[in-house]
Amino acid sequence: MHKSEHKTQRAYRFPWRSGHRFHLLVDGREFYAAMLERIAKARRYVLLEMYLFESGRVADRFIEALIAADNRGVRVYLLLDAFGCMWLHKKDRQRLVDAGICLTFYNPLRTLKWHRNLFRNHRKLLLVDGLVAYTGGAGITDAFDLGERPNVFWHDIMIEVSGPNVADWENLFAESWQRWSNVPMLMEPPAERPFFPGGPAGRVVVHGHIMSPSEIMRSYVSHIRRAKQRVWLATAYFVPPWKLRRALRHGTRHGVDVRLMLPGPHTDLPGVRQMSTRYYERLLRNGIRVFEYQPRFLHAKVLLCDSWLSIGSCNVDRWNYRWNLEANQEIKDPGLTSRIETMFETDFACCREFDYELWRDRPRAQRLREALWGRVMSLLQWFSNLKRHRRGPGD
Repeated sequence: MHKSEHKTQRAYRFPWRSGHRFHLLVDGREFYAAMLERIAKARRYVLLEMYLFESGRVADRFIEALIAADNRGVRVYLLLDAFGCMWLHKKDRQRLVDAGICLTFYNPLRTLKWHRNLFRNHRKLLLVDGLVAYTGGAGITDAFDLGERPNVFWHDIMIEVSGPNVADWENLFAESWQRWSNVPMLMEPPAERPFFPGGPAGRVVVHGHIMSPSEIMRSYVSHIRRAKQRVWLATAYFVPPWKLRRALRHGTRHGVDVRLMLPGPHTDLPGVRQMSTRYYERLLRNGIRVFEYQPRFLHAKVLLCDSWLSIGSCNVDRWNYRWNLEANQEIKDPGLTSRIETMFETDFACCREFDYELWRDRPRAQRLREALWGRVMSLLQWFSNLKRHRRGPGD
């Protein structure tokens, strides 16, 4: 191995591993069906780590599937972020506990520990029998369900992973579980994990409270700067650090097709969208194409650099890198790259693209909103710098 390649490998917790199969699942109709079907087939154990888990029809389906698995003798371990599951009703929590499911909460909220409460587990992960993993940007909530919200369901993707990276995802889950639960994980791993000779390579990259800088951001910047043809980024929240903005500008200066796809009028945090628009003028002036997705809330987190992919829980906003546990699946798979490219092209057609000259002439009211939210962002940045500890709760 070349010296620089060896140094790169050591810079990340998990190495690249070959021998995978990856399957793209777009929107709730696809990924909920696949996840529930896999839980129904579980024979040994189910590990579920979620940020958003809210009572509703989707939660009911997952709770019933988890209870049914437990009744078959499957060991079920459920790790939920204490803030993200605030809207999981007491009766639903009790249903899980009464069924014998091991339920643990990450960083329970405490009244007099308000800055500590900012540390959150934003990962989204389902693992079944050591054979398959699902990860991406979605949560267990009706917001992603086409049946419940046919016109405004959130647009997101999940990736189904089979192969060696499943063990890496299990290691991440086990670490968090051991820090937050007194219940030991008692489960029989598979005698042989799937390996597909000649299958594509993948790597799990993470961001945690004791990690500075973030593996995810370091990988983003590295691959953006090395891209030769395209850099296409979709994210639900865009308040980027300067290193990433500089990398994007580097791409356009070297003839790379750099595009950002961001939420349009549909978003759960309008203020964050206003923070994002503060960057548009300079991005456009530097040749970066900016698109806003119009039909629904764009919640996906995807970066495509030439044929390299990163899909997971991490948004491109500074808050993520200050306070959240995050994890992404990186992939080198020509077949999946082609499918992601098609998805991007389909979504770009549903976007409003901004023109630099027209954006410069935007109304004064828009500029004032940007300035106001820019001040809010500066205050949040100041607060984060003041209160941010290198070690989060339980680290």
